[in-house]
Formats: sequence, structure tokens, C-alpha cells
Amino acid sequence: MPPEPSPQPPTDSRPGPRPHRVAVLALDGAIPFELGIPHRVFGRPRDAGGRPLYEVVTCSVRPPGPVRTDADFAIQVEYGPEALATADTVIVPASYERGPVFEEGVLTGELAAALALIRPGTRIASICTGVYVLAAAGLLDGRPAATHWADARRFQELFPTIGVDADVLFIDDGDLLTSAGVAAGIDLCLHMVRRDHGTAVATDVARHMVVPPHRDGGQAQYIHRPVPDPQQSSTTAARAWALAHLHEPIQLRDMADQESMSVRTFTRRFREEAGVSPGQWLTRQRVERARHLLETTDLSVDQVAERSGFGTAQSMRQHLQAALGVTPTSYRRTFRAGGGACLQVTGGR
Repeated sequence: MPPEPSPQPPTDSRPGPRPHRVAVLALDGAIPFELGIPHRVFGRPRDAGGRPLYEVVTCSVRPPGPVRTDADFAIQVEYGPEALATADTVIVPASYERGPVFEEGVLTGELAAALALIRPGTRIASICTGVYVLAAAGLLDGRPAATHWADARRFQELFPTIGVDADVLFIDDGDLLTSAGVAAGIDLCLHMVRRDHGTAVATDVARHMVVPPHRDGGQAQYIHRPVPDPQQSSTTAARAWALAHLHEPIQLRDMADQESMSVRTFTRRFREEAGVSPGQWLTRQRVERARHLLETTDLSVDQVAERSGFGTAQSMRQHLQAALGVTPTSYRRTFRAGGGACLQVTGGR
């Protein structure tokens, strides 16, 4: 008997625009934790009427059935590759099962056939080594990409035309988004919610997941760094003080004084703990403050620049352009409208 056709992804029949459909591609060797991240993040957001903003389905490259994981259990996937053809966003989590994709950078026939079902213009994202699938499909040629720091060198050797960044937590290159390992997949999915619906919605999701809505620093802070001596003083108080005085001019000496350290010692300890210099950290915090004010208030650009500590609108414009690739006015227009315009954002920088 011919195999039964795959069930179609569920459709919300209530009036109004249909939810944004996210298809998660479960590959053999999938890591259950990473496979579940999109469901946890995208399953939470609701509109003002309580209607889900997203619809998440998990699919396989084969007809519905069991998919092996890297744990001591398999998962039962209810949808076949046809679900990819109905998706607005496709997410490819990591797999620990090595094969042609990971060893040679070549797609298997069934994986190539499945990816061919994705409609042009669909947003595609990867978590950790899921980036190998995107790269093997030729989607990342000549573009930047992130993956787990431990895989970055080999990935670069296998795909020399791709600009791999081993430091960042994730990279948003418009219609293609890639992230580093495990928890960076949460950062990436929260970023997509924020890009789609703004800070308030993404923060609500993060709060319920008990994770930070935005993490500072990149993978470098986790790579081969010695654990700071617990007998040494922390720089936590200085950071808390800086956040409370972000609208004021802050000198390195001011932050060091909060910990009663010399500037040299403070700078070294700060970098050990935060993975970046105090100056880089301050700039990130001011960019985040500016983003929040642009999204949630009607303050003028000059007022936002003052309250976020940039001083002048020109200074803020330069920093937002460098960090986000857009002007303050364009950023506000995008997120106040709740739109999904493609910003060139590099997370973790």
C-alpha cells in the first residue's frame, strides 16, 4: 500500500490574519533541548485579543514517524517535509549525527528535496551546527554566519566563501539568521520575536522563560577563559551603578571607583567577567537604552540621545548605524509599526 500522506499543519480558523508559521526541521541526531527552543519562544506571544502570533510545527525530511535524537529516546514527528512549503520561517536546529552534510558539506538527496520546498522569501534560521545545512545548500555563499566556537575553524575550512564569526552569539543577515551553540538559539529566537513585534513582546517571552531578553558579549567570553578567583572583587556593583547613571557622562575612573580598584585592575577584571572592555559594554548598554526608548516612547531623537547617554543626536545616530545598520528614525518607524523589516543586526557585538 502507498504511504499515507503527511497531515497538513494545523490552521487557526478564528477570524483575523493567520499566525506567522514557524517550521522546525528535525534531523536525525537532533538535540532535544535545541529542538524545543522555537516552541518555547514562539509559542508564547499573543496579540491584544489573545490570538497566537505564531504557529509552530515540527517536521522531518521524511514522512511522519520517529526521528533519532542524540539522547536515549526518539521523537515522534507528525509532519513531513511538506510543512516547509507552508512556513514563513524555517528553523534548522543542530544535529549530532554526522553524515555528508557535516563531513563533506554536501546535502543528501532527501534533505535537498525537502529544502527545495521552501518558498522564496521565507526567513531561514539555524541553531548551532544547523548552519551546516544552510551552507551545504549554498544559501550562505558570500554571506556572514555564526556557529559554535568549537566548530568555527572546521566550518570555515569546509565553506571558505562564508564569513564565519566565532565570537558573536548570532548574526541577523536579513532573510538568513545563524546562531552559536545551544543557549544562543534562545537569543536568536527572542531576537526574531523582537524584530517582528518589538521589545515589549520579546521581553514578556524572556520573563516567562526566566532568561535575559538580551545578553551582552559574545562567544569569546566563554572560550578558554580561566574562572576568576572567587576571592577577587567583582565588577557587578560598577555595572549596576553605570546602568543607573547611563544618561550621564561616565568615565572609566568613575566605574573603577565603585569597586575601589585602580583603572588598570578594574579594566582587566571587567574584561574577565564581561568578555568585553568597559567602553564597549557602556556603548552596548546605551544602544539598548536608545532602542527601548525609540520603541516605547514618543521622545524626540534629541531627547532619546540625551537619556541614553549619547549626548547628541548625531552621536546616537552614528552608534546605531554602526550597531544596527539603521538610523534612529528608521528604527523607530520599523518597530513602532510592529513590522518585520530586515535589519542588518549582528548580535553579541
